[in-house]
Amino acid sequence: MEQKLKEQFNGLLEKYTELMVGKSDPELIEKVQMWALYSHIAKSMPPLAKHWNETYPDAKDGMKQLVNEIKELNEEHRAKK
Repeated sequence: MEQKLKEQFNGLLEKYTELMVGKSDPELIEKVQMWALYSHIAKSMPPLAKHWNETYPDAKDGMKQLVNEIKELNEEHRAKK
């Protein structure tokens, strides 16, 4: 993959994180990336997400926590506007 594309995409992801939760740092960017990708998988291939959730119940719980964290950060950020 082209380095320039990676850098540009990372910039997009950083800005998306900032717009979603009001700030961006490497940990938040990674969380938002996981949240976005999992959300897409769950919507586009529900059987795959279901299988993953059943195979890794601890990961499912971790993903629930991550989704809730992003949701709360987003709600706090929108309330400040």
